[in-house]
Amino acid sequence: MKKLLFLLLLLPLGLSAQMPIVLDLEKRGEIRDQWLEERVASVLPSLMERTGIDMWILISKEYNEDAVLKTMLPSSWLSARRTTMLVIYKDGDQLETLACARYDVGSVFKKAWDKEQEPDQWKRLAKIVAERDPQKIGVNKSEDFGLADGLSATHYELLMAALSGKYQQRVVSAEELAIGWLETRTPQEMIVYRQIMRIAHEIIAEGFSEAVIQPGITTTDDVVWYYRNRIRDLGLTAWFHPTVDVQRADPGEGDSNRSFSRRPDAAVIQPGDLVHCDFGITYLGLNTDTQENAYILKAGETDAPEYLKAAFKKGLETMDFLTNEFATGRSGNEILADALRKAKAAGLKPTIYTHPIGYHGHGAGPTIGLWDQQGGVPGKGDYPMYANTAYSIELNTRVFLPEWNKEIRVMMEEDAFFDGETVSYIDGRATKLMLIPRKVSHLGK
Repeated sequence: MKKLLFLLLLLPLGLSAQMPIVLDLEKRGEIRDQWLEERVASVLPSLMERTGIDMWILISKEYNEDAVLKTMLPSSWLSARRTTMLVIYKDGDQLETLACARYDVGSVFKKAWDKEQEPDQWKRLAKIVAERDPQKIGVNKSEDFGLADGLSATHYELLMAALSGKYQQRVVSAEELAIGWLETRTPQEMIVYRQIMRIAHEIIAEGFSEAVIQPGITTTDDVVWYYRNRIRDLGLTAWFHPTVDVQRADPGEGDSNRSFSRRPDAAVIQPGDLVHCDFGITYLGLNTDTQENAYILKAGETDAPEYLKAAFKKGLETMDFLTNEFATGRSGNEILADALRKAKAAGLKPTIYTHPIGYHGHGAGPTIGLWDQQGGVPGKGDYPMYANTAYSIELNTRVFLPEWNKEIRVMMEEDAFFDGETVSYIDGRATKLMLIPRKVSHLGK
C-alpha cells in the first residue's frame, strides 16, 4: 500500500516550469572536454608557479584511479586504461602535457611512448624525466588530504625504482598543487554552476511541496526516495543518499539531539512539523550540497509561527558571521575560531562544519570545522583559503523554543563562491521557511 501511494504521488508531477535545462550526455561531454582544455591552459601554470613544482607525474591503474587524474581524463574515458601515466612539465612559460601511453589521452595529453622502441613503460617514463631535467617532481602523496593521496604504494615504489638517484631526491609531495587544481573554479564553470545549483533548488522545492507530501500519510523516507528517483529521471546522479527529518513540539518525536553519525528514523510528516533535508547532486563534474527547511501548515494557518521564523533568522545570522571571516590566506581553523567567537558573543549557539565543494562533494581546500571538532581540524583545517574557490556553508544553530519546551537545531547549508574578496551564494540562499502546502493567492482563510 505504501509503495502504491508513493507511485501515485510521483505520477502527476512532471517537469517544473522553473526547472532549468539538463543537457544530454553528448553535450555534457563536449562541455567537460572544453573545460579541461581551458583549465590546463589557464589554471595549471599559475599553480605550478605558486608551488614551485615544474613536473607533475600522475599514475593510475584502471579502476583504481587517483582522484586528481580522474578529473584530467577525457569525457569519453570512464576510467584509466591499463596503467595510465600523465606528465605535466612547465619550462618557463611553456607547458607540456604528455601521456606515457600507447595513445593520446584525449586532446590534452599527447602520446609519448612507442612500445616498439622501448617495451618497458617505466623506463620510458624515466627517460621523459631525464630529458627534461625537472628540479621538483610532484607526486600525489599526502598525509592529510585523501584527494591528494592518489598515488598507490606500488606505483610509488616502481617510480622510485625507475628513476635515477638524482631524480629520486627531487620527488616531493604535490599536495598543494593537487588541492589547488581541484579547488580552483574557472569563470566558465561558475556560469554553469549557478544553473546546477538552480536544478538542485528546484528538486528540493518539488519534494517539499504538496505534490509529494500529504501530511498524515507521507513519511520522511517517501520524500527521500522521491528525491533519489527524481535525480535519476533527470539523468543526474546523487553523490550521497539524501536525508529528510522532522522536528516537532512533542519532545519524544523528531529528536533534535540525534547524533550526526546516525541517520534519522522514518517518521510520518504531520501538520506543525519543521521538516529538513540534506541533498546533493552531481552534474557536469560539479557537485551541490544543500540543506533546506519547510514548515507544514496546520489547518487555518497561512504562515509559519513567528517563533520558528525568528529561530530561522538566527541560523542566517550564524551564516553571516562565518562568511564575514572569509579572507585570502586565512586558514580554515582561523576562520572557524573567529566565526564561533563572534557568533557566541552575539548570543547564538552555533556549530560550524563547512567544507569546500566542486569536483567532489566534500571537496579539496580548507576544512572549516567538523561537527565533532569545533576546536579546529589539524592538517586540513590549517590549509589557507584561496580566491576562486567554492564552499558549502554548512552549520547549525541551537535555539530553545518555549512554545515547544525544547531546543531545536536550525540546520542550514548553501553553496557559495569566494572570489578572493567577497562571498556570494551561487544561486542565492533560502531566507525563509518553505511552506507546505503553498499559499494559493485566490483562496482566503
